[in-house]
Amino acid sequence: MSETLTSGEARLQAQAAPEGEIAAATHTLVIGPYLARGASGAGQGAGQGGGQGAAAPSRSVEARLDEATGLAAAIELDVLESLAVSLPRIRPSTYLGKGRVEEIAGLIRAREIGLVVMDCALSPVQQRNLEKAWGAKVIDRTGLILEIFGRRASTREGTLQVEHAHLAYQKSRLVRSWTHLERQRGGFGFLGGPGETQIEADRRMIQERMTRIERDLDAVVRTRGLHRQSRARVPYPIVALVGYTNAGKSSLFNALTRAEVTAKDMLFATLDPTARATKLPHGETVILSDTVGFISDLPTPLIAAFRATLEDAIEADVLLHVRDVSHVDSEAQAEDVGEVLRELGIETTADRIIEVWNKADLLDDDERTRLLNLSGQAKARNDRDSAAPVLVSAVTGEGLAALTARIEARIGRNRASFAVALPPEDGAALNWLYENAEILDRRSEADGTLHLAVRIAPEKEPRFLNRFAAARRLGRGG
Repeated sequence: MSETLTSGEARLQAQAAPEGEIAAATHTLVIGPYLARGASGAGQGAGQGGGQGAAAPSRSVEARLDEATGLAAAIELDVLESLAVSLPRIRPSTYLGKGRVEEIAGLIRAREIGLVVMDCALSPVQQRNLEKAWGAKVIDRTGLILEIFGRRASTREGTLQVEHAHLAYQKSRLVRSWTHLERQRGGFGFLGGPGETQIEADRRMIQERMTRIERDLDAVVRTRGLHRQSRARVPYPIVALVGYTNAGKSSLFNALTRAEVTAKDMLFATLDPTARATKLPHGETVILSDTVGFISDLPTPLIAAFRATLEDAIEADVLLHVRDVSHVDSEAQAEDVGEVLRELGIETTADRIIEVWNKADLLDDDERTRLLNLSGQAKARNDRDSAAPVLVSAVTGEGLAALTARIEARIGRNRASFAVALPPEDGAALNWLYENAEILDRRSEADGTLHLAVRIAPEKEPRFLNRFAAARRLGRGG
């Protein structure tokens, strides 16, 4: 991925990255090997992978298989067939039972399949044994997601993070995946020992490359820190969009900021974070940040690697949790997002998150009514400063006014409000208020005197009071 690779590193990546060789339009079979309800992962063995087969019991098999198929389609693989397999237990050698392996081998030969995607985590041994049995390339869910991220990352930071996660994944798979790695190389010691094995040399090269990437990432993180410090000198609140992949975050971001961020009906259509300044109804400027989408069973190396891309979410004043309420597994997806946020150490308290129910345009009348009733009940329980969800459609614009009003109320909750009277000739003072405060209300008397209700950020309050000593405090939150 980088021009700094040595010839040895280039050779190593060519040997140890089978997913990097995947070509678009490859004839692909997607298999969802899911444990039957009540089944255990007995026989899996320590370190044998496959834990994802038992994950997410609340998620329907159909939706999980559709998601795996969507991941394959996201990199233009030609998915000829998708197949759900119910497992009573996980086999340490091949994940699937012997009969299933043979049955699928016949299907692969008949359909001339070149690639099999297993929607689970395979150990190196399981992957190699399946490739031998089927005569086709096999990748697991982690390898597929890494492939997608590798193709989609466009910024230097994103590219480095993906490469680091990819190398960490490959390093753990050098143990028994490639038999050529057991060969020994000649030593240079005075005693003329057997030298290091190829596997040791390749593992060392991977670690050296990872160390260099970590140094490069540290430099990128420092640069982002400087950007945050400069932004802090113009302290705009940060509003970060988080949510499951394909929930419509980028479409909502575009609708709120009039930007042109790539937005497609595709898993992981955008990976690199984007930030734009936008104004709320009463003039408050906020920084809106679009972040990478989450997904169930997100590979652990990527959770760590992409923490830097979620810095805006970590430091955000408000989080918009965007949900696709038209999806059959919307609740399970919301649980997955919450779990990833907690793993990243991102605070998910109710006073910080606004739940956004997106894709209202895809709902039928009965479901729309049900969700509106649920939102109304939540608002009634929590009074005016509620954590009630907001039903919106980024496509049609439905609910966007209510959403921006909710964001404004959440940001302004701890801000003081004042009543200010201005003579008609004091245009400079009026201009200052429009640039530095939120104008909640404005009315004029017959003599031209202006009466305004304004809300001011805490850091600007001393300057405001110094300039408008006669202002009358109304309270907090407007």
